[in-house]
Amino acid sequence: MARQLKVPKFDKEADEAKWWDSHQTEVAGEFERAAAAGRLGQGTVARQGATPTTTIRLDPDDIARAKAQAKRKGLRYQTYLKMLLREALLKAERKSA
Repeated sequence: MARQLKVPKFDKEADEAKWWDSHQTEVAGEFERAAAAGRLGQGTVARQGATPTTTIRLDPDDIARAKAQAKRKGLRYQTYLKMLLREALLKAERKSA
């Protein structure tokens, strides 16, 4: 039986990229074994995370504005919206304290 691949924690993105590049064969093997055992599923890792999913409806103009601002910052717009929401919540919390 093959040993399970352990992915270490990384301090720098460059170190992580180097690790993944140097372990391509092992990662492919893990993937093939998981596929053969029927252990692959769409979004499996995302569902195991501790972050709940929330759905909100936004004005299309606000979404377009967020997309444009996020693009200028080199971010995905969903990430940018999460950042804005977090900043606003922290600001409101500090104001009320």
